[in-house]
Amino acid sequence: MKQQAQFADLAVGRNTAQWLLILGILLVAANQRAPITSVGPLIGSIREDTGISNTLAGMLTTVPLLAFAFMSPFAPKLARRYGVERVVFAALVVLLIGTLCRSLTSAGTLFAGTILIGLAISVCNVLIPSLAKRDFPSKVGIMTGAYSVAMNTCGAFASGIAVPLATGAGFGWQGALLCWSILAVLAMTVWLPRIRSAERTVAVANAQSKGHSFWRSGLAWQVTAFMGLQSVFFYMLAAWLPEILVSRGMAADTAGWMLSLLQFAMLPFSFVVPIIAGRMNNQRPLVVLTAVLLLIGIGGLFFTGNALVPLWSIIIGIGGAFAFSLAMIFFSLRTRDAQEAAELSGMAQTVGYILAAVGPMLFGWLHDTTHSWTPPLLLLVIAVSALFAVGMGAARNRYVQGG
Repeated sequence: MKQQAQFADLAVGRNTAQWLLILGILLVAANQRAPITSVGPLIGSIREDTGISNTLAGMLTTVPLLAFAFMSPFAPKLARRYGVERVVFAALVVLLIGTLCRSLTSAGTLFAGTILIGLAISVCNVLIPSLAKRDFPSKVGIMTGAYSVAMNTCGAFASGIAVPLATGAGFGWQGALLCWSILAVLAMTVWLPRIRSAERTVAVANAQSKGHSFWRSGLAWQVTAFMGLQSVFFYMLAAWLPEILVSRGMAADTAGWMLSLLQFAMLPFSFVVPIIAGRMNNQRPLVVLTAVLLLIGIGGLFFTGNALVPLWSIIIGIGGAFAFSLAMIFFSLRTRDAQEAAELSGMAQTVGYILAAVGPMLFGWLHDTTHSWTPPLLLLVIAVSALFAVGMGAARNRYVQGG
């Protein structure tokens, strides 16, 4: 009986630790987009208060993407040396410092804080998929879905309440941005006990490290291209969809809600798609469905009428959820262990966010050059076609290393 009680206590302790880890992962996910998506609606107030130009104001959303691209290759190396738990906690500390720094009134601290936020989020972006593979190997799909939903929900919520917090609640743009430091503190509080297991993690990682290099793997490049193309597609639409709709006679606030509708349509599918993908031998049917949905949605935008725009936004959102979910779960499905997943994630996100930073500028340049939205929309069609091509390769039931 005494032994049974000891085993019961051990099981309870293990279950408690697992639930705390799940909560920690979801809180990290909540911090992944909210600090960035809360900036866009406040750009006007920030520009007026700090006196920065429109160009510099636009860089507030581009700088984090460049930080993502810069930091992503280093995250797996840091995790291998110091342990995933320690590195994630350190990233949360940097995120908190960046959030506090960004809320000061000078332009210098504004951009310094933005850079710190981008670097911190990049580390978590890369390492959380590998953590899910390491600690939940039989539930990778469920964990990827839950992580995606938490990230997208908080991102959409943050963009929606930014202005009400700044003006309605009287917080100003500084206070509206500072509010998101609460999420970082909560994540740090839950994550702190995990640091105790870092020594074991480091030992295992160092013992298993084989010095993987995926830059010569064709499959790794297909996963990377898929990640990059879905990123550039999303950020081009996020930057320009409201402007396209306003130019066609839609009210500015309604056009903004169309972008919100697109993001909210992603939420249920961000959870379901990874679970389905994780149970399939290969994910090619999902890649086909992704391309079909995105092409239908973009095709609808070629029509100048606004009556069906809500439908097109929902279809694009669903297709975008498919694309994002597949990109995230490919890191786990195409690798054999957590360290490989981290390395592949770092490679894919480095290239992906470089494309994401360049895409909106190219989209705008095409419009400025042609004075029409047709060529930029055709660019989206090309991106989806390329996404389909590389996705069919990335969805094969193989491993990037010796598969």
